[in-house]
Amino acid sequence: MNTYSNSSTGSVFIPGKDYYILKNPSKINDGNIKVEEFFWYGCHYCFLLEKPLQSWLKTIPKDVRFERIPAAVNPVWESGARTYYTSEILNVRKKSHLELYKAIHIDKEKIFNQESAATFFTRYDISKKKFNDTYNSFAVTNMIARSNNLMKNYALTGVPAFVINGKYIVKGGDQRAIQVVDYLIRNERKLK
Repeated sequence: MNTYSNSSTGSVFIPGKDYYILKNPSKINDGNIKVEEFFWYGCHYCFLLEKPLQSWLKTIPKDVRFERIPAAVNPVWESGARTYYTSEILNVRKKSHLELYKAIHIDKEKIFNQESAATFFTRYDISKKKFNDTYNSFAVTNMIARSNNLMKNYALTGVPAFVINGKYIVKGGDQRAIQVVDYLIRNERKLK
């Protein structure tokens, strides 16, 4: 088994332990290194990961394209995914993303269905009707289908998880996961 040392942290990253190599990698053809984060708002580890992730996002290089993908593997998770995509379409995601995590994990609000999400978004001057229309829209339904297809293609069964350049999966909700993502980004850059 090959192990890799991350000289910046002194950590050793082990395939099969710290990250997994996909058997059928996806092709990324836009010249960037793509990092996809799979999450669910109700996931405690996703919530804990958010603070170091926010810091990391301030430092990512220009050749890295980051995308959040809410997992929609069951009806409760799908509601969270629809909520995320609705917030993107209504242009309030940047304001609401962290606040939604805080409402669920710190304030213990039960925002796990359409009705509770619509009520939450009235804080951002979004009417329940506008939220509900978007939540049930064809555009959001297509985004949910894409999320499910990616989860299936990557054989992901849980969150948090990162997929780097369609080749590697990093699981875990801590700073070490971000270090492994950084390592794999540098590795992919060397291969270009």
